[in-house]
Amino acid sequence: MAEERELIKKLGRKITDRIDVVIGKTKLDENSPEYYGLASVLTDEMAEVALAMKKRVPMTLEEIAKRCGKPIDLTERLLQEMGVIGIIEYNWENADRHKQYVLPMFVPGCAEFMNMNKEQVEAHPEVSEMFYNMSRMPLEKITPMIPLGGAGVGMHVIPVEKAIETEQHSADVEHISHWLEKYKGGRFGVGACSCRRSRRLRGEGCGHLEDDMCIAVGDMADYCVETGKGRYCSYEEVLEILKRAEDNGLVHEITNIDGEDKIFGICNCCVCSCYALRTSQLFNTPNMSRSAYVAHVDPKNCVACGRCVEYCPAGAVKLGQKLCTKDGPIQYPKQELPDAVKWGPEKWNENYRDDNQINCYDTGTAPCKSACPAHIAVQGYIKMASQGRYKEALAIIKRENPFPAVCGNICNHRCESECTRGDIDQALAIDEIKKFIAEQDLKAETRYVPPMVNQTGKPFEEKIAVIGAGPAGMSCAYYLAEKGYPVTVFDRNKAPGGMLTMGIPEFRLEKKVVKAEIDILKEMGVKFKCGVDVGKDITIPELRAQGYKGFYIAIGAQKSAPIGVPGEELEGVLGGVEFLREVNSGNKPAVDDSVAVIGGGNVSIDVARSAIRLGAKNVYLVYRRGRDEIKADEEELADAVAEGMELRLLRAPAEIEGKNGKVTGLRLEIMELGEPDASGRRAPVGTGEFETLKVGTVIGAIGQRMDWGNLLKDTRVELTGKGTAVCDPLTYQTGEPDIFVGGDAVTGPKFAIDAIAAGKEAAVSLHRAVHAGQSLTIGRNRREFPEMDKKSAAVPVSSFDAPARQVPAAYDPAKARKTFKDLRSTFTEEQVKAETSRCLGCGASVVDENRCIGCGICTTKCEFDAIHLFREHPEASHMYKAEDKMKGILPYMVQREIKIKRAERKNK
Repeated sequence: MAEERELIKKLGRKITDRIDVVIGKTKLDENSPEYYGLASVLTDEMAEVALAMKKRVPMTLEEIAKRCGKPIDLTERLLQEMGVIGIIEYNWENADRHKQYVLPMFVPGCAEFMNMNKEQVEAHPEVSEMFYNMSRMPLEKITPMIPLGGAGVGMHVIPVEKAIETEQHSADVEHISHWLEKYKGGRFGVGACSCRRSRRLRGEGCGHLEDDMCIAVGDMADYCVETGKGRYCSYEEVLEILKRAEDNGLVHEITNIDGEDKIFGICNCCVCSCYALRTSQLFNTPNMSRSAYVAHVDPKNCVACGRCVEYCPAGAVKLGQKLCTKDGPIQYPKQELPDAVKWGPEKWNENYRDDNQINCYDTGTAPCKSACPAHIAVQGYIKMASQGRYKEALAIIKRENPFPAVCGNICNHRCESECTRGDIDQALAIDEIKKFIAEQDLKAETRYVPPMVNQTGKPFEEKIAVIGAGPAGMSCAYYLAEKGYPVTVFDRNKAPGGMLTMGIPEFRLEKKVVKAEIDILKEMGVKFKCGVDVGKDITIPELRAQGYKGFYIAIGAQKSAPIGVPGEELEGVLGGVEFLREVNSGNKPAVDDSVAVIGGGNVSIDVARSAIRLGAKNVYLVYRRGRDEIKADEEELADAVAEGMELRLLRAPAEIEGKNGKVTGLRLEIMELGEPDASGRRAPVGTGEFETLKVGTVIGAIGQRMDWGNLLKDTRVELTGKGTAVCDPLTYQTGEPDIFVGGDAVTGPKFAIDAIAAGKEAAVSLHRAVHAGQSLTIGRNRREFPEMDKKSAAVPVSSFDAPARQVPAAYDPAKARKTFKDLRSTFTEEQVKAETSRCLGCGASVVDENRCIGCGICTTKCEFDAIHLFREHPEASHMYKAEDKMKGILPYMVQREIKIKRAERKNK
């Protein structure tokens, strides 16, 4: 253990804000952040100079040299070195603009400045630890006693300008424009965020990156540039940075230690990394941060799109329900405040970075959003469509699903299954509305191509490889491209689309629909390399050598499971997936006049309907359970029956019969339903009775398997007993830190919308994974949306006057069985208007004003004019100097103590 240095201890005591250290109750030692942070980078000679200075009092070089007893040139050199280190700052606040030196406090002050020296803090992570602790420890005992506005402690939230521009009674200090105009004649600088850098070095980064985020104004800009902590930027670039911050949901904060006439910085903060916002969120004391404003929702306009929830840094906005219950409106809980309550660690929330990402109150929200695997804002795009704003509706869908036209054709619309309207008459025709909206994406003039949105304002350089051009892989590529990454999608097939193009026949999903949406990815910069079998033509290690930093494997389950009965080797026995691949490749696989299709999922229905179109006269669907338990979409099943498919229910294949090596029949055992199995369904049991179908073709569609080939060679990716990849259920990271998996590769065969949702989550993980020090989980939205209790909802009487559920024009099954073209109709615009009017608007956002910090970010995300700021705490705009903080704290502390005593007496 190195010998402790008394001068460093003395300096730590001089600039600390920890009351117990200042009064001598706690002694500094090698474990004290005041000590180890300074000791790692300061010499004793530097400490002597600093100790000769007064805290936060500007001094000239000559004054300091005289007080420390060192020559002018040596003192100047040491001060310059300490300026670079960050323990000293400069200013020129005097009549003739001569340079002055200032010994700041730790926070806000030298702890930030020391972390802004990137090379220093990476070489001495103790500096990062010092900042982490010095931004917390001095506040642990005093935060409940701090009044609105912070009383000269820490940082202060300042609202988004346009959120309060119509406010008649706002104060100048509440406007960013006021501060920018104040320093417009001077200098602006921009540098890295100290908090994010510190978090990164602790391995706690949240995906919000550090560079070019914090704006220095006036003399601080000169100081940062002179000491290598930032660069000059123009007034126009400052506006761009602030706008970019708002686009990315970052909160504006100003320094709060110099009163109402001065700031030295504007930070753009995220609650998942910022140490200033931590003071209010960790300790549950919003007075430490909040502006004069509080957000309120107008339920009449709110459509529960969830944008305000997603971006609220304080977790103050959550999704709830708009419909009353039969017992009256739901009473949502409010965050307890320390105004009249004793406050200690039992009131804190160490898990605030994750808890603030909770989307819903426990009582739940709109069932359509809850049921959708991608949690699309169904109410939102329905409202947009009702207003004829189809492109805006398309943009809402594509925030969660980049393939609305695809899903409009093939989605199993779980949103409709759970629609509250279905308990009144019929569920809303959500999928048909979406299909109408999505047609805008098929036209070049109306399609929606999202802009690149990331906090840097420029593309990232980290290359990412996506292996598998199906819905999961392309979804991941879409969201990575939207964030500015160079993405290349590799696929073994000749064209992208995966099972969308190779596994779903054109009468359900035309290739031009898939192509149109893939064209958007290409327009966004995604590159496709098709006909490349990764593991055979090129390996993952070789791709790493080419500079790829992250990998997403989403190859899909593209191999049929065996039927598992004798005779499977006969000519005329086919796998469902392979059969559909042949069909979708433009080939016409030969089928007998009589075809048996085994299975009960959507693939089996697609196979049967394709066989009909290939000329089969008799097509049988063999399923071992009853019709009610067929997993295929009911509409698809009905269409197949209408086209001529016959059902052979409660039948299980026992043997495929043949002659001369060719199929002649399928022997079936007649089943009956016995006791429920592990899934709760009654298990089919053989009766010992048999029958034979005379068929010449048997197609198995009872399941799909993974075919990994050599893809995982020389990687540490492990597989389960079912052949799927082992990964973290939240992040999708495998045993290989740079490899993530998703879609069928993880879940086995599921629906396109499930794969799309997984792809977006993988994009979140990959963004974090390719940047050092970023946690894959901290501050991450878990995307959990519990469903409201529909049975207890009180439906407005007026809702019963809505029109009947709209139905698209019927198609002719006789014509359909002769063509692979999609003959289905889409809603007319009049039908869209009628159908959208049936929506009950179940969900709405709810603000807990006790948690709201008045940043206004929510208002920038709402497209429905449903959430606004109101100036309810004007006293929060009273700014104190740090030296005067007790003028604000003492009166509030006394008032609070009186309230606590009164509450105690009342409780007794």
